[in-house]
Amino acid sequence: MEIFQNCVYIVSALFFILGLKKLSHPSTARQGNFLSVIGMFLGVVITLFDYQILDYKFIIVGILIGSLIGLFSARIVAMTSMPEMVALLNGFGGASSLFVGWSALVSTTMFSLFNNVVTGFSVFIGGLTFSGSIIAWAKLSEKISGKPFTYKGQMFVNILLLLICVVSIVFFVLSPIDYGFCFYIIIGLSLIIGILSVISIGGGDMPVVISLLNSYSGIAACFAGFVIENVLLIVAGSIVGASGLILTNIMCKAMNRSLFNVLFSGFGSLQSSQSNVDRGEVSPIVVDDAYLILEAARSVLIVPGYGMAVAQAQHVVKELSDLLESNGAEVSFAIHPVAGRMPGHMNVLLAEASVPYEQLVEMESVNPVIDSIDVCIVIGANDVVNPDARDNESSSIYGMPIIEVDKAKTVFVLKRSMKPGFAGIENPLFYMPNTRMLFGDAKSSIQSIVSQFKD
Repeated sequence: MEIFQNCVYIVSALFFILGLKKLSHPSTARQGNFLSVIGMFLGVVITLFDYQILDYKFIIVGILIGSLIGLFSARIVAMTSMPEMVALLNGFGGASSLFVGWSALVSTTMFSLFNNVVTGFSVFIGGLTFSGSIIAWAKLSEKISGKPFTYKGQMFVNILLLLICVVSIVFFVLSPIDYGFCFYIIIGLSLIIGILSVISIGGGDMPVVISLLNSYSGIAACFAGFVIENVLLIVAGSIVGASGLILTNIMCKAMNRSLFNVLFSGFGSLQSSQSNVDRGEVSPIVVDDAYLILEAARSVLIVPGYGMAVAQAQHVVKELSDLLESNGAEVSFAIHPVAGRMPGHMNVLLAEASVPYEQLVEMESVNPVIDSIDVCIVIGANDVVNPDARDNESSSIYGMPIIEVDKAKTVFVLKRSMKPGFAGIENPLFYMPNTRMLFGDAKSSIQSIVSQFKD
């Protein structure tokens, strides 16, 4: 049975690795997701049989219930709510690791130094991930304000709580029987630290936070794997933890900021010193005029942001793209790495609308030639096209690489109003002479332009 179990674990790990590889490209992402599901299914079934936790009837019932919940969630959760969904799933992963460590502690009478260490860290990281993910979900779903909550001495408080938690882990590791109460201190402090560490992060940094919490959930699962001596859980947790850290690093580089700065700077709490400066008047445009300009354009760059997700406009954007190409224009999509509210948010939406992956261009490749583009259409993006990041040293986003749409010949900005983006930062792009503001719901506005092309 042990040989058979290990063989199944190897097969499951291969499914995970192949699935992750296929997830790197939109055309194979569904295959990758399916392969990962198979790997997890095999791993869960063989683990339950090996530990003789339940008989096969209960295993089947559990799988059916979990599958129905997953299917129901996938059907009812809108694409605009995917960031919140991912945050919750990260939190559930952290909570699972916490409960695994807790159950392992109360069900054993044999303690070892190694097991005590991994149990302590599994519970600490799991608790931090759970509470931090719940706060991230609340911010993303606007149950609480997306602005960072900061206070004087915040870093000192966080460091003090972390030190108390580390000391509690040390005492627990040395003698879990004499210092069993320290275990519950670890649980309580981990939940508090998770709340305080995420609530102080601004909305503009949510994509980085989501990827970091994803990494935390993987690391917690890895420690939980050591707690119950499950090889597959160690492998899967390591894969998730490592890939999450790599993605977090990529996101930080895209913002030209360190992870420490993201976690402790309170990004979005400070406005640009020029935010109250009179920038002049914006130049609105109506659908009829926008159509005439697009009809004559030979090159069009579309820059999607969270506004496209809110309006669920990805399908009409694809339709407009096809019509522009039929009219002789060259159309491409520029996606900033931190556009939207989770990593790859815009890529997912465009892939859902069947936008060819080849039409997506990197920020570094499009910026040098953007002055030759006839029209840039900015759909709900704000901070990732803000010229202050390049020109205004007093701006809180100064130094962050942006898509330099302000250098295009004409810029259409689709927004409902002049309110700033999720990070709460004013954008001088809206007041520039080559910018035209097309106010209203992005989906309705684009549908009206599409209708003009079809008439």
